Amino acid sequence: MFSLQNAQSLVGIASVLAICWAMSENRRRFPWKLALGAIAVQALLVAALFGLPAIRAGLIGVGHAVEGLAASTQQGVTFVFGFLAGTPNQPYALTNPSAMFVFAFRVLPVILVVCALAALLWHWRILKWITQGFGIVFERTMGLRGPPALATAATVFMGQVEGPIFIRSYLASLSRSELFMLIAVGMACVSGSTMVAYATILAAVLPNAAAHVLTASIISAPAGVLLARIVVPRDREAETDTGADAAADKVYDSSVDALIKGTSDGLAIVLNVGATLIVFVALVAMVNGILGLFPDIAGGPLSVERILGVVFAPLAWAIGVPWTDAPAAGSLLGVKLVLTEFTAFINLGAIPVGQIEERTRVIMTYALCGFANVASVGINLAGFSVLVPERRAEIVGMVWKAMITGFLATCLTASIVGAMPSALFAR
Repeated sequence: MFSLQNAQSLVGIASVLAICWAMSENRRRFPWKLALGAIAVQALLVAALFGLPAIRAGLIGVGHAVEGLAASTQQGVTFVFGFLAGTPNQPYALTNPSAMFVFAFRVLPVILVVCALAALLWHWRILKWITQGFGIVFERTMGLRGPPALATAATVFMGQVEGPIFIRSYLASLSRSELFMLIAVGMACVSGSTMVAYATILAAVLPNAAAHVLTASIISAPAGVLLARIVVPRDREAETDTGADAAADKVYDSSVDALIKGTSDGLAIVLNVGATLIVFVALVAMVNGILGLFPDIAGGPLSVERILGVVFAPLAWAIGVPWTDAPAAGSLLGVKLVLTEFTAFINLGAIPVGQIEERTRVIMTYALCGFANVASVGINLAGFSVLVPERRAEIVGMVWKAMITGFLATCLTASIVGAMPSALFAR
Protein backbone atom coordinates (compact mmCIF):
# COMPACT_ATOMS: atom_id res chain seq x y z
CA MET A 1 0.00 0.00 0.00
CA PHE A 2 1.07 3.58 -0.65
CA SER A 3 1.81 5.77 2.36
CA LEU A 4 2.97 9.28 3.23
CA GLN A 5 6.55 8.04 2.88
CA ASN A 6 5.84 7.14 -0.74
CA ALA A 7 4.34 10.59 -1.31
CA GLN A 8 7.48 12.10 0.26
CA SER A 9 9.55 10.63 -2.59
CA LEU A 10 7.38 12.52 -5.08
CA VAL A 11 9.00 15.67 -3.68
CA GLY A 12 12.33 14.25 -4.79
CA ILE A 13 11.07 13.60 -8.32
CA ALA A 14 9.72 17.12 -8.62
CA SER A 15 12.84 18.65 -7.07
CA VAL A 16 15.23 16.84 -9.42
CA LEU A 17 13.22 17.86 -12.48
CA ALA A 18 13.05 21.46 -11.23
CA ILE A 19 16.82 21.65 -10.63
CA CYS A 20 17.55 20.30 -14.10
CA TRP A 21 15.06 22.73 -15.64
CA ALA A 22 16.86 25.57 -13.81
CA MET A 23 20.17 24.33 -15.29
CA SER A 24 18.71 24.01 -18.79
CA GLU A 25 20.29 25.77 -21.75
CA ASN A 26 16.78 26.38 -23.11
CA ARG A 27 14.05 26.35 -20.45
CA ARG A 28 11.29 26.78 -23.04
CA ARG A 29 11.99 23.35 -24.51
CA PHE A 30 11.14 21.10 -21.59
CA PRO A 31 10.53 17.54 -22.95
CA TRP A 32 7.23 16.81 -21.21
CA LYS A 33 6.44 13.65 -23.16
CA LEU A 34 9.92 12.22 -22.56
CA ALA A 35 9.71 13.11 -18.85
CA LEU A 36 6.39 11.36 -18.34
CA GLY A 37 7.45 8.40 -20.48
CA ALA A 38 10.87 7.94 -18.84
CA ILE A 39 9.46 8.09 -15.31
CA ALA A 40 6.70 5.66 -16.26
CA VAL A 41 9.24 3.29 -17.83
CA GLN A 42 11.38 3.37 -14.70
CA ALA A 43 8.39 2.71 -12.44
CA LEU A 44 7.18 -0.14 -14.64
CA LEU A 45 10.64 -1.69 -14.76
CA VAL A 46 10.94 -1.63 -10.96
CA ALA A 47 7.43 -3.08 -10.59
CA ALA A 48 8.17 -5.81 -13.13
CA LEU A 49 11.61 -6.70 -11.78
CA PHE A 50 10.46 -7.04 -8.19
CA GLY A 51 6.74 -7.75 -8.64
CA LEU A 52 6.56 -10.45 -11.31
CA PRO A 53 7.47 -13.82 -9.76
CA ALA A 54 9.36 -15.13 -12.77
CA ILE A 55 11.51 -11.99 -13.15
CA ARG A 56 11.99 -11.71 -9.40
CA ALA A 57 13.19 -15.31 -9.34
CA GLY A 58 15.66 -14.36 -12.05
CA LEU A 59 16.97 -11.49 -9.93
CA ILE A 60 17.36 -13.83 -6.97
CA GLY A 61 19.27 -16.13 -9.30
CA VAL A 62 21.52 -13.18 -10.18
CA GLY A 63 22.17 -12.72 -6.47
CA HIS A 64 23.17 -16.37 -6.11
CA ALA A 65 25.40 -16.05 -9.17
CA VAL A 66 27.13 -13.02 -7.62
CA GLU A 67 27.66 -14.93 -4.38
CA GLY A 68 29.11 -17.84 -6.33
CA LEU A 69 31.33 -15.49 -8.30
CA ALA A 70 32.62 -13.88 -5.12
CA ALA A 71 33.28 -17.27 -3.53
CA SER A 72 35.12 -18.50 -6.62
CA THR A 73 37.17 -15.32 -6.71
CA GLN A 74 38.18 -15.90 -3.11
CA GLN A 75 39.58 -19.28 -4.10
CA GLY A 76 41.92 -17.56 -6.53
CA VAL A 77 42.84 -14.86 -4.01
CA THR A 78 43.54 -17.48 -1.34
CA PHE A 79 45.79 -19.40 -3.74
CA VAL A 80 47.90 -16.27 -4.33
CA PHE A 81 47.80 -14.54 -0.92
CA GLY A 82 47.10 -17.43 1.47
CA PHE A 83 45.66 -16.58 4.88
CA LEU A 84 45.83 -12.84 4.08
CA ALA A 85 42.71 -13.35 1.97
CA GLY A 86 40.71 -13.88 5.18
CA THR A 87 40.26 -17.66 5.14
CA PRO A 88 38.71 -19.29 8.25
CA ASN A 89 41.96 -21.11 9.05
CA GLN A 90 44.28 -18.39 10.37
CA PRO A 91 47.75 -19.01 11.80
CA TYR A 92 46.87 -16.90 14.85
CA ALA A 93 43.95 -16.40 17.20
CA LEU A 94 41.35 -13.91 15.97
CA THR A 95 40.21 -11.23 18.40
CA ASN A 96 38.12 -9.35 15.79
CA PRO A 97 36.84 -11.65 13.01
CA SER A 98 35.10 -8.76 11.22
CA ALA A 99 38.50 -7.21 10.55
CA MET A 100 39.27 -10.08 8.16
CA PHE A 101 37.17 -8.34 5.49
CA VAL A 102 39.98 -6.53 3.67
CA PHE A 103 38.84 -4.44 0.70
CA ALA A 104 41.96 -5.16 -1.35
CA PHE A 105 41.43 -8.92 -1.03
CA ARG A 106 37.62 -9.19 -1.02
CA VAL A 107 36.37 -6.53 -3.46
CA LEU A 108 39.09 -5.52 -5.91
CA PRO A 109 39.76 -9.10 -7.12
CA VAL A 110 36.06 -9.43 -8.01
CA ILE A 111 36.49 -6.56 -10.49
CA LEU A 112 39.41 -8.41 -12.05
CA VAL A 113 37.43 -11.62 -12.54
CA VAL A 114 34.32 -9.87 -13.85
CA CYS A 115 36.36 -7.94 -16.45
CA ALA A 116 37.84 -11.21 -17.69
CA LEU A 117 34.41 -12.85 -17.86
CA ALA A 118 32.95 -9.80 -19.64
CA ALA A 119 35.63 -10.04 -22.32
CA LEU A 120 34.92 -13.75 -22.73
CA LEU A 121 31.16 -13.18 -22.98
CA TRP A 122 31.79 -10.45 -25.55
CA HIS A 123 33.96 -12.79 -27.60
CA TRP A 124 31.18 -15.37 -27.47
CA ARG A 125 28.81 -12.58 -28.67
CA ILE A 126 26.48 -13.05 -25.68
CA LEU A 127 27.17 -9.65 -24.12
CA LYS A 128 27.17 -8.03 -27.56
CA TRP A 129 23.65 -9.31 -28.27
CA ILE A 130 22.44 -8.07 -24.89
CA THR A 131 23.95 -4.64 -25.52
CA GLN A 132 22.42 -4.38 -29.00
CA GLY A 133 19.04 -5.43 -27.57
CA PHE A 134 19.15 -2.65 -24.97
CA GLY A 135 20.25 -0.26 -27.71
CA ILE A 136 17.12 -1.04 -29.71
CA VAL A 137 14.99 -0.47 -26.61
CA PHE A 138 16.55 2.96 -26.00
CA GLU A 139 16.15 3.83 -29.67
CA ARG A 140 12.46 2.91 -29.77
CA THR A 141 11.36 4.20 -26.35
CA MET A 142 13.57 7.24 -25.75
CA GLY A 143 13.75 8.60 -29.30
CA LEU A 144 17.52 8.18 -29.59
CA ARG A 145 19.38 7.71 -32.85
CA GLY A 146 21.08 4.40 -33.48
CA PRO A 147 24.68 5.24 -32.47
CA PRO A 148 23.86 7.09 -29.20
CA ALA A 149 21.36 4.36 -28.32
CA LEU A 150 24.03 1.69 -28.77
CA ALA A 151 26.59 3.67 -26.76
CA THR A 152 24.05 4.27 -23.99
CA ALA A 153 23.32 0.56 -23.75
CA ALA A 154 27.01 -0.33 -23.81
CA THR A 155 27.66 2.18 -21.02
CA VAL A 156 25.30 0.30 -18.69
CA PHE A 157 27.51 -2.79 -18.90
CA MET A 158 30.96 -1.56 -19.94
CA GLY A 159 31.45 1.81 -18.20
CA GLN A 160 31.39 5.57 -18.72
CA VAL A 161 34.25 5.80 -21.23
CA GLU A 162 34.19 2.25 -22.58
CA GLY A 163 30.60 2.57 -23.85
CA PRO A 164 31.22 5.49 -26.25
CA ILE A 165 34.21 3.62 -27.71
CA PHE A 166 31.74 1.47 -29.67
CA ILE A 167 30.67 4.49 -31.72
CA ARG A 168 34.01 6.26 -31.78
CA SER A 169 33.81 7.26 -35.46
CA TYR A 170 30.37 8.85 -34.88
CA LEU A 171 31.33 10.97 -31.85
CA ALA A 172 32.52 13.96 -33.84
CA SER A 173 29.19 14.17 -35.69
CA LEU A 174 26.94 13.89 -32.63
CA SER A 175 24.88 16.91 -31.66
CA ARG A 176 25.78 18.83 -28.51
CA SER A 177 22.75 17.31 -26.79
CA GLU A 178 23.78 13.76 -27.71
CA LEU A 179 27.38 14.23 -26.61
CA PHE A 180 26.27 15.72 -23.30
CA MET A 181 23.81 12.86 -22.88
CA LEU A 182 26.53 10.22 -23.29
CA ILE A 183 28.70 11.86 -20.62
CA ALA A 184 25.76 12.30 -18.22
CA VAL A 185 24.47 8.74 -18.69
CA GLY A 186 27.98 7.44 -18.13
CA MET A 187 28.04 9.17 -14.75
CA ALA A 188 24.50 8.01 -13.91
CA CYS A 189 25.34 4.31 -14.36
CA VAL A 190 28.10 1.95 -13.26
CA SER A 191 29.95 -0.81 -15.09
CA GLY A 192 29.30 -4.53 -14.77
CA SER A 193 32.51 -5.10 -12.82
CA THR A 194 31.67 -2.50 -10.19
CA MET A 195 28.07 -3.75 -9.89
CA VAL A 196 29.38 -7.03 -8.53
CA ALA A 197 31.81 -5.21 -6.25
CA TYR A 198 29.05 -3.05 -4.76
CA ALA A 199 26.83 -6.09 -4.25
CA THR A 200 29.71 -7.80 -2.43
CA ILE A 201 30.14 -4.80 -0.13
CA LEU A 202 26.41 -4.67 0.75
CA ALA A 203 25.72 -8.42 0.87
CA ALA A 204 25.91 -8.62 4.67
CA VAL A 205 23.51 -5.74 5.38
CA LEU A 206 21.09 -5.67 2.42
CA PRO A 207 19.00 -8.66 1.28
CA ASN A 208 19.06 -9.19 -2.50
CA ALA A 209 21.90 -6.64 -2.76
CA ALA A 210 22.89 -7.85 -6.24
CA ALA A 211 19.33 -7.47 -7.53
CA HIS A 212 19.10 -3.91 -6.23
CA VAL A 213 22.47 -2.87 -7.66
CA LEU A 214 21.74 -4.41 -11.07
CA THR A 215 18.30 -2.78 -11.19
CA ALA A 216 19.75 0.57 -10.12
CA SER A 217 22.27 0.71 -12.94
CA ILE A 218 19.77 -0.35 -15.61
CA ILE A 219 16.95 2.03 -14.68
CA SER A 220 19.32 4.96 -14.09
CA ALA A 221 20.12 4.98 -17.83
CA PRO A 222 16.69 6.33 -18.88
CA ALA A 223 16.87 8.77 -15.96
CA GLY A 224 20.21 10.02 -17.28
CA VAL A 225 18.81 10.36 -20.80
CA LEU A 226 15.80 12.32 -19.53
CA LEU A 227 17.72 14.76 -17.35
CA ALA A 228 20.39 15.27 -20.01
CA ARG A 229 17.67 16.16 -22.55
CA ILE A 230 16.25 18.67 -20.05
CA VAL A 231 19.61 20.33 -19.37
CA VAL A 232 20.72 20.34 -23.03
CA PRO A 233 17.54 20.03 -25.12
CA ARG A 234 17.50 18.00 -28.30
CA ASP A 235 18.39 19.64 -31.61
CA ARG A 236 16.20 17.80 -34.12
CA GLU A 237 17.87 19.36 -37.15
CA ALA A 238 21.32 18.20 -36.03
CA GLU A 239 20.11 14.70 -35.19
CA THR A 240 19.41 13.03 -38.50
CA ASP A 241 19.09 9.26 -38.78
CA THR A 242 22.34 7.32 -38.79
CA GLY A 243 23.04 3.60 -38.79
CA ALA A 244 23.86 1.97 -35.48
CA ASP A 245 26.75 -0.23 -36.56
CA ALA A 246 29.49 -0.41 -33.97
CA ALA A 247 32.50 1.51 -35.21
CA ALA A 248 35.06 0.25 -32.74
CA ASP A 249 34.08 -3.32 -31.97
CA LYS A 250 36.17 -5.24 -29.49
CA VAL A 251 37.87 -8.13 -31.26
CA TYR A 252 39.64 -11.05 -29.59
CA ASP A 253 41.57 -13.78 -31.39
CA SER A 254 40.30 -16.57 -29.15
CA SER A 255 38.65 -17.27 -25.81
CA VAL A 256 42.04 -17.42 -24.10
CA ASP A 257 42.99 -14.10 -25.72
CA ALA A 258 39.74 -12.59 -24.41
CA LEU A 259 40.49 -13.79 -20.88
CA ILE A 260 44.04 -12.46 -20.98
CA LYS A 261 43.10 -9.05 -22.39
CA GLY A 262 40.07 -8.82 -20.09
CA THR A 263 42.31 -9.54 -17.13
CA SER A 264 44.74 -6.86 -18.28
CA ASP A 265 41.92 -4.32 -18.61
CA GLY A 266 40.62 -5.35 -15.21
CA LEU A 267 44.02 -4.86 -13.65
CA ALA A 268 44.10 -1.27 -14.90
CA ILE A 269 40.65 -0.66 -13.35
CA VAL A 270 41.66 -2.30 -10.06
CA LEU A 271 44.80 -0.20 -9.80
CA ASN A 272 42.84 2.96 -10.67
CA VAL A 273 40.13 2.23 -8.08
CA GLY A 274 42.63 1.33 -5.37
CA ALA A 275 44.88 4.32 -6.00
CA THR A 276 41.92 6.73 -6.18
CA LEU A 277 40.53 5.48 -2.86
CA ILE A 278 43.92 5.83 -1.15
CA VAL A 279 44.36 9.41 -2.38
CA PHE A 280 40.83 10.64 -1.70
CA VAL A 281 40.54 9.02 1.73
CA ALA A 282 43.92 10.53 2.62
CA LEU A 283 42.77 13.98 1.49
CA VAL A 284 39.60 13.72 3.59
CA ALA A 285 41.70 12.67 6.59
CA MET A 286 43.88 15.75 6.08
CA VAL A 287 40.88 18.06 5.90
CA ASN A 288 39.31 16.40 8.95
CA GLY A 289 42.58 16.94 10.81
CA ILE A 290 42.43 20.65 10.00
CA LEU A 291 38.73 20.88 10.93
CA GLY A 292 39.52 19.14 14.21
CA LEU A 293 41.49 22.22 15.27
CA PHE A 294 38.23 24.19 15.50
CA PRO A 295 35.96 24.03 18.57
CA ASP A 296 33.25 21.37 18.69
CA ILE A 297 29.91 22.30 17.19
CA ALA A 298 26.60 20.76 18.29
CA GLY A 299 28.36 18.35 20.62
CA GLY A 300 30.90 16.98 18.19
CA PRO A 301 33.99 17.86 16.15
CA LEU A 302 33.69 19.23 12.65
CA SER A 303 34.38 16.78 9.82
CA VAL A 304 33.85 16.53 6.08
CA GLU A 305 31.21 13.85 6.65
CA ARG A 306 29.24 15.98 9.12
CA ILE A 307 29.33 19.03 6.86
CA LEU A 308 28.19 17.02 3.84
CA GLY A 309 25.46 15.44 5.96
CA VAL A 310 24.04 18.86 6.80
CA VAL A 311 24.30 20.11 3.20
CA PHE A 312 22.67 17.08 1.58
CA ALA A 313 20.20 16.10 4.33
CA PRO A 314 17.27 17.98 2.67
CA LEU A 315 17.92 16.17 -0.62
CA ALA A 316 18.10 12.83 1.21
CA TRP A 317 14.74 13.56 2.84
CA ALA A 318 13.21 14.62 -0.48
CA ILE A 319 14.07 11.30 -2.17
CA GLY A 320 12.26 9.43 0.60
CA VAL A 321 14.64 8.97 3.53
CA PRO A 322 13.09 9.50 7.01
CA TRP A 323 14.33 12.72 8.62
CA THR A 324 15.96 10.79 11.47
CA ASP A 325 18.23 9.09 8.90
CA ALA A 326 18.63 12.18 6.68
CA PRO A 327 21.96 13.41 8.14
CA ALA A 328 23.59 9.98 7.67
CA ALA A 329 22.06 9.61 4.19
CA GLY A 330 23.06 13.15 3.26
CA SER A 331 26.62 12.40 4.29
CA LEU A 332 26.61 9.36 1.99
CA LEU A 333 25.37 11.51 -0.91
CA GLY A 334 28.06 14.08 -0.28
CA VAL A 335 30.80 11.45 0.02
CA LYS A 336 29.64 9.89 -3.25
CA LEU A 337 29.78 13.25 -5.06
CA VAL A 338 32.94 14.72 -3.55
CA LEU A 339 34.88 11.47 -3.15
CA THR A 340 33.76 8.30 -4.97
CA GLU A 341 30.76 6.00 -4.95
CA PHE A 342 33.08 3.24 -3.76
CA THR A 343 33.77 5.18 -0.57
CA ALA A 344 30.06 5.85 -0.11
CA PHE A 345 29.16 2.17 -0.59
CA ILE A 346 31.84 1.14 1.89
CA ASN A 347 30.38 3.61 4.40
CA LEU A 348 26.85 2.34 3.73
CA GLY A 349 27.95 -1.27 4.16
CA ALA A 350 29.62 -0.34 7.48
CA ILE A 351 26.35 0.96 8.99
CA PRO A 352 25.05 -1.89 11.18
CA VAL A 353 21.62 -3.39 10.54
CA GLY A 354 19.08 -1.53 12.67
CA GLN A 355 21.02 1.72 12.89
CA ILE A 356 19.13 3.07 9.88
CA GLU A 357 15.78 1.93 8.51
CA GLU A 358 15.76 -0.78 5.86
CA ARG A 359 13.88 1.62 3.58
CA THR A 360 16.73 4.11 3.93
CA ARG A 361 19.32 1.49 2.99
CA VAL A 362 17.38 0.44 -0.12
CA ILE A 363 16.84 4.02 -1.30
CA MET A 364 20.49 4.94 -0.70
CA THR A 365 21.66 1.90 -2.67
CA TYR A 366 19.94 3.38 -5.73
CA ALA A 367 21.05 6.94 -4.97
CA LEU A 368 24.72 5.94 -4.72
CA CYS A 369 24.83 3.62 -7.73
CA GLY A 370 26.48 5.87 -10.29
CA PHE A 371 29.87 7.22 -11.32
CA ALA A 372 28.97 10.90 -10.78
CA ASN A 373 31.82 12.26 -8.68
CA VAL A 374 34.73 14.66 -8.98
CA ALA A 375 37.16 11.90 -9.97
CA SER A 376 34.93 10.94 -12.91
CA VAL A 377 35.24 14.47 -14.28
CA GLY A 378 38.93 13.82 -14.85
CA ILE A 379 38.26 10.33 -16.23
CA ASN A 380 35.77 11.69 -18.77
CA LEU A 381 37.99 14.59 -19.79
CA ALA A 382 40.90 12.23 -20.37
CA GLY A 383 38.81 9.59 -22.13
CA PHE A 384 36.83 11.84 -24.46
CA SER A 385 39.91 13.93 -25.25
CA VAL A 386 41.35 10.78 -26.79
CA LEU A 387 38.12 9.59 -28.41
CA VAL A 388 37.10 12.92 -29.93
CA PRO A 389 39.97 15.45 -29.53
CA GLU A 390 38.41 18.00 -31.89
CA ARG A 391 35.58 18.59 -29.39
CA ARG A 392 37.69 18.74 -26.23
CA ALA A 393 36.96 22.43 -25.58
CA GLU A 394 33.22 21.74 -25.80
CA ILE A 395 33.54 18.79 -23.44
CA VAL A 396 35.48 20.86 -20.90
CA GLY A 397 32.58 23.30 -20.85
CA MET A 398 29.93 20.65 -20.19
CA VAL A 399 31.57 17.93 -18.09
CA TRP A 400 30.88 19.52 -14.68
CA LYS A 401 27.26 20.08 -15.62
CA ALA A 402 27.12 16.45 -16.77
CA MET A 403 28.43 15.33 -13.37
CA ILE A 404 25.60 17.16 -11.59
CA THR A 405 23.11 15.71 -14.08
CA GLY A 406 24.39 12.18 -13.50
CA PHE A 407 24.24 12.70 -9.74
CA LEU A 408 20.66 13.91 -9.96
CA ALA A 409 19.76 10.98 -12.24
CA THR A 410 20.55 8.49 -9.47
CA CYS A 411 18.56 10.66 -7.04
CA LEU A 412 15.63 10.53 -9.48
CA THR A 413 15.94 6.74 -9.63
CA ALA A 414 16.04 6.55 -5.83
CA SER A 415 12.95 8.78 -5.62
CA ILE A 416 11.01 6.53 -7.99
CA VAL A 417 11.99 3.49 -5.93
CA GLY A 418 10.96 5.35 -2.78
CA ALA A 419 7.57 6.13 -4.32
CA MET A 420 6.91 2.42 -4.87
CA PRO A 421 5.18 0.34 -2.15
CA SER A 422 7.74 -0.99 0.35
CA ALA A 423 6.08 -4.39 0.25
CA LEU A 424 7.34 -4.76 -3.31
CA PHE A 425 10.89 -5.14 -2.02
CA ALA A 426 10.10 -6.99 1.20
CA ARG A 427 8.62 -10.16 -0.29
